[in-house]
Amino acid sequence: MKRPTSISIKLASKRFGEHVATSRRLQEMTSQELAGRANISRATLSRLEKGDPSVGFEAVLGVCRVLGALDVLVDSIDPYETDLGRARADWLLPQRVRHKRAC
Repeated sequence: MKRPTSISIKLASKRFGEHVATSRRLQEMTSQELAGRANISRATLSRLEKGDPSVGFEAVLGVCRVLGALDVLVDSIDPYETDLGRARADWLLPQRVRHKRAC
């Protein structure tokens, strides 16, 4: 049984879709052009722009690539880009990695 989508995911999906639609328009691209270049159907792009959170991850990444936002999206989750991530990485990551010997 599938769990219901949380409100925060629904809101983020809606905002993300609005940003995609605005970016597409600012780049003077039709939905058909963006969908074609991202290797997705126009219907999938429409669902994404309307904020449907069930759109596949590959479709999202493809659209971001075409809009020139793929690196920004990937970098936004980089733990080393936050103070906490950098501090914890220094504390948690081993200084060296040793190979385990076979028995």
